[in-house]
Amino acid sequence: MHTLEIIDLHASIQGVEILKGVNLTWKTGEIHAVMGLNGAGKSTLAAVLMGNPRYEVTKGDILWDGESILDWEVDERSRKGLFLAMQYPSEIPGVTTADFLRAALNARQPEGKSISVMKFLKKLDEKLAILDMKEEMAERYLNEGFSGGEKKRNEILQMLMLDPTFAILDEIDSGLDVDALKVVAKGVNAMRSPEFGALLVTHYRRLLDYIEPDVVHIMLDGKIIQTGGMELVDQLERDGYSTWKEEDEA
Repeated sequence: MHTLEIIDLHASIQGVEILKGVNLTWKTGEIHAVMGLNGAGKSTLAAVLMGNPRYEVTKGDILWDGESILDWEVDERSRKGLFLAMQYPSEIPGVTTADFLRAALNARQPEGKSISVMKFLKKLDEKLAILDMKEEMAERYLNEGFSGGEKKRNEILQMLMLDPTFAILDEIDSGLDVDALKVVAKGVNAMRSPEFGALLVTHYRRLLDYIEPDVVHIMLDGKIIQTGGMELVDQLERDGYSTWKEEDEA
């Protein structure tokens, strides 16, 4: 079991404080959901966890099994086993999805080692099948000309191939129709194990109907103000954020 612990985390961008004291303990074997209004700090939290240099951590810490990762670069966090599925994946002309994935896998191998072509292709075929993706998708340039749904599937394909310890899925359900949402959820659920943890950043319940989280966090104004289970999602559906906003303002 591994633990990622966020302790009193404060972070800013261009001098504006976005995270204002986030506390969260996340273990492998658990799927967490973070829900909140626009501007609550959800995507900032995802970016800071991954080490986006645009954000400055001004207070607090992020501990991986008790060791601070604040000084780790993005690639170092990735090699350790942290993965971010982005809300708006970038297009990379001239680099096929297959070449990108093989390079990413080789970057995580011990020095001087690389994954064989046959082993890579076998794994790729297995993961494409889980997501109902055609083999030709892997030969297209990374995200170039992809629909929104195809980009999100491609992010999940990367997660399946890299097999991370902790995966942060930043609004992976944004803009998806029901069929695409089910496929994305199928990929996440295929990863469930005692060695894997996911953090779902979302606005909507519909994703959580397909990927039931173990823990739900409500985030407002840069802080997690309540943690519980699916009963919080039920409350949110019934009352919106009004109850928590009133408590936060009191």
